[in-house]
Amino acid sequence: MLDYSYLVLHLPRGTTRDTARQILTEHAEYGGWELDRLRLYPDGRRDVRLRRKIIRVARTM
Repeated sequence: MLDYSYLVLHLPRGTTRDTARQILTEHAEYGGWELDRLRLYPDGRRDVRLRRKIIRVARTM
């Protein structure tokens, strides 16, 4: 079974679409995060939930 680690970002309403894209791109390229959920509110703020796989090594004997 896969386990995920989550990171929640709160982007304020003044954040442009290009700036939000840049932030998410950097997290994806350098941190290995992928987009799980994006919530855009009517006032312009965004809540973004990113996830990445937790890799667990099985013990062998």
